[in-house]
Amino acid sequence: MLLQKTDKARLELSPGVRTLSLRERSLLLLADGKPLSDLQAMYNGIGAQIVENLMRQGYLTGPADLPPTPEPTAPSIERPAPGESLRSLAGARMYLFDTCERLFARRDPVLAQHFREALRAAKDRTSMLDVGEAMFEEVALAAGAERAASLRERLDQLLPASPVAENFATTQPALLD
Repeated sequence: MLLQKTDKARLELSPGVRTLSLRERSLLLLADGKPLSDLQAMYNGIGAQIVENLMRQGYLTGPADLPPTPEPTAPSIERPAPGESLRSLAGARMYLFDTCERLFARRDPVLAQHFREALRAAKDRTSMLDVGEAMFEEVALAAGAERAASLRERLDQLLPASPVAENFATTQPALLD
């Protein structure tokens, strides 16, 4: 069965509109005329759940065998935390590059170029996180501390567990008398 985008999907994909996650948006971009099985196989099998959610929310039309949602749901602003298998430094790095482009490229091209170069030069976790922290400080100045905190939280969800944190995870604090 071939899936088709709805008007709601075309609106979501228009410039300046972002209510869906990056994976949901990328799947929507590929959806027109693609077989359902191809889209369901994307993202190591998670595509099936994404397709079902997009169909329930009215972004895609296709097979009629999906039961309707009992009540309409608004698009979720909260994104599920990625599983351990999806956490990586590369993913966190791409998130920082994407954040830089979305927040600084038009408003302050010089600052955006500075952050791009700093991210390219960051060769380890610590230096990459230092650049990210500098970006979030700029975001706090421009858009407020709450926006910066939400970006930090998302970055934390994308980062693999720190080797140092794992070493201390099993230790217990000493009791003081």
